[in-house]
Amino acid sequence: MSHGLRILVVLAIAMALLAPVAVAQKPPAPAPQPPPSAPPSRPTNSPPPSSVANQPTGDLVMFLRGRVATNDGTPLPNNVLVERVCNNRVRQQLYASPRGDFSMQLGSRADSFVDASGDPGLQSGVARKDSDMGIPRRELANCELRASASGFYPSVISLVGDLVTLGGSVDVGAIVVQRAAKIEGTTLSATPYKAPRDARRAYEKGLEAAKNGKLANARKYFEQAVEIYPSFTNAWFQLGTVLQKQNQNDAARTAYTQATAIDTKFLRPYLSLALMAYQAENWPEVLKLTGHILDLDPFNQQAAAGYMLDLDPLDYTEAYFYNAVASYKLNKIEDAEKSALRAEHLDLRTHFPHTHLLLAEISARKNNYAMAILEMQTYLELAPHAQDADQVRERLAKLQKLNGSLSTSQKSDKN
Repeated sequence: MSHGLRILVVLAIAMALLAPVAVAQKPPAPAPQPPPSAPPSRPTNSPPPSSVANQPTGDLVMFLRGRVATNDGTPLPNNVLVERVCNNRVRQQLYASPRGDFSMQLGSRADSFVDASGDPGLQSGVARKDSDMGIPRRELANCELRASASGFYPSVISLVGDLVTLGGSVDVGAIVVQRAAKIEGTTLSATPYKAPRDARRAYEKGLEAAKNGKLANARKYFEQAVEIYPSFTNAWFQLGTVLQKQNQNDAARTAYTQATAIDTKFLRPYLSLALMAYQAENWPEVLKLTGHILDLDPFNQQAAAGYMLDLDPLDYTEAYFYNAVASYKLNKIEDAEKSALRAEHLDLRTHFPHTHLLLAEISARKNNYAMAILEMQTYLELAPHAQDADQVRERLAKLQKLNGSLSTSQKSDKN
């Protein structure tokens, strides 16, 4: 199944799975009070406007500027993501320009997720027109900048230290990402090279037929390939893919399972099986299959220095997302949050916005309404026209009321 079609299936199921939770979840809180007439743009406990106004202008940081570079001097890919992370939570994201330059504008009206570009030329001429622009330097004490790109290890720099400051801008210098190497034997199965010539020929004909949408012919050729060479892992996987497109799920499951029995390091059939288990809401099976995939994630293996993801990053995002939903459904909340945060970090192309909705529900269960509000707002920014958008907005309004009443109650207790 192609990435695009698989993602559509996943998101459709996610809407059905997470929406009832969002509606039913009623976190304990004091009796709701009328919400403020103009809710803040960020659900964080910001200081009163008067305290911001009293900050010296020189203490406000309005831009974080810098560039991302590779350790070997090679060109950067097109999906270099720069994130401002504070207290282990992503607060702001943008993509660097093709040259690697970025300029992150700070302040309540500027904080956002995934700007179109970090090209300094787009923002360098912006004047400070309102008192909300910029944040006090001291608020960056617990923050860092993280750069991520496909095929490279993430690189992090602290925002505490001797950074060059010019006016309201801080130059963080270069964030250097290190190129990673592939783990041998996991990205692709070696069986095509071991298969007899006739099996390879049938396999190649099957690939061509599948590419042209001739599923019946593709199935015939893949079946010939595995008949000639029963250990042909790739042919079993491709046969499963064709059978799944023909809505023959039981036969597809058998083909995928055969592929995993032959080569446990060939992870693509595991992901396909995980999707099928996800669709069937077989949560223990989802955990088992995704657990195998994530155990082989080199970024989780400290000893595997110099290695990169053996699946496409999108595949790993999908695996973490399945794992997070399954853990949540099995009431393993901490595991769900851990996997969801990992999915959020890897989802550079934001194909899985429901990750933010899941994180919102986890935060609400922990009575962290401010973070739940932030995650729901992020979801609506990424998917404003989603089928469940109106339902999420209703839930968001309820959380904002709960958060407002909780803040009022806490202030009363202090008085």
